[in-house]
Amino acid sequence: MQQTAPDGATRRARRAISVVFAVHGGVSGSFATAIPWIREHLQLGHGWLGMALVFLTVGASAAMPLSARLAHRYGPRRSLVWLSLMCCAGVALPALSPSLVWLCVILFVYGCGLGLMDVAMNAHGVQIEERYGRSVMSGLHGMWSVGTLLGGAGGALAAHSGLDGRIHLGLVAPLMAVTALVASRWVLDVPEQSKAAGQDGDAADAASAAEEPPRFALPSRAALTVGLMGFFAVFAEGASMDWSAIYLRDVVDADPGLAASAFTAFACTMAVARLLGDAVVRRLGPVRTVRASGVTAAAGGVLVAFASTPALAITGFALIGVGVAVVVPLCFAAAGRIPSSSPGQEIAGVATLAYASGLAAPAAVGWIAEATSLSASFGLVTVLLFGLVVGAGVLRQEGRTTVSATAGDSPAVPEGRPASAPETP
Repeated sequence: MQQTAPDGATRRARRAISVVFAVHGGVSGSFATAIPWIREHLQLGHGWLGMALVFLTVGASAAMPLSARLAHRYGPRRSLVWLSLMCCAGVALPALSPSLVWLCVILFVYGCGLGLMDVAMNAHGVQIEERYGRSVMSGLHGMWSVGTLLGGAGGALAAHSGLDGRIHLGLVAPLMAVTALVASRWVLDVPEQSKAAGQDGDAADAASAAEEPPRFALPSRAALTVGLMGFFAVFAEGASMDWSAIYLRDVVDADPGLAASAFTAFACTMAVARLLGDAVVRRLGPVRTVRASGVTAAAGGVLVAFASTPALAITGFALIGVGVAVVVPLCFAAAGRIPSSSPGQEIAGVATLAYASGLAAPAAVGWIAEATSLSASFGLVTVLLFGLVVGAGVLRQEGRTTVSATAGDSPAVPEGRPASAPETP
């Protein structure tokens, strides 16, 4: 793959979207560490909490397909600004829930904001990757993990000091909103370009400008295969984010501060792995990288499932973080290379399928824990992580298709494609 020197605007856009990724992660990490407080405040059992968390991912999955349409109608930058504000404002609401019913409704709304912002910022990231001509998506997702680390660290301090969850999330929301608003001023505001096979550049641009993406569309076959890999990784990620603190408290009897640090360890190792991930992918290729990642994550799952001390459980969650770190960035990069008249829709399709596992993860972990134990729940997580080892070849196949269509020569990032920078809201 031929690399190109990015211009000043592209470099500024990369820094800006990196901050937006960090904001999204900071919101997610802050909420994750507040879950034990919300559970105790509403006196919920594992099963009821799991059911409530399902509504968060239902909202995200339902809203994701709308992201490309919003960007097409209102412009990538403007859409990103408003979706970021919606996401940041939403994080303050769950702690205000007076009952389980209200918690479910609020988590659905909050999930809509998370999902829309997620697709929008990844669309920007894919477009920037195309302009750089080399892998940058892992680094951007690394910034998301840095955000979750910072949000998780803040949440651990809040939990350790006994701070009311309403105050904690009430402080996080405006801080994250202002940061996203300032950073969004420098993101690219270029509409996505069509990648439909057989169209030349001018025809693709004309088609992209004329056709508005549908409100909802079923994922293509290519998006389904790529999204399945994301499904396995996000299931483990979501289970670890939402249940790690509770796992330490209920299974290995850790105190609240130490329990919250399990999420921090998970986020920290994921951040480091993602920040280093672009170099690893360029050296090993996506298939070998994901296979090695799957083995690492599965080993972490085994440790968690059989942990008898806080140290073993925290180590297990850290290994899961390392293992799943680069899988989702590679899935988004592959989605951006799928030949399509609307790259934004392909990204939304992969994101919807991948994050649909978040529908299953909170509920499955909670329900299995209710019937058996949390340890058994993470046995299921471990089984799914082995799916990364078995299915990693999908990323090679997608890369070859893309290379053939675009004359690129890298299995990770095809050249000459307008990296699906779908209309990033």
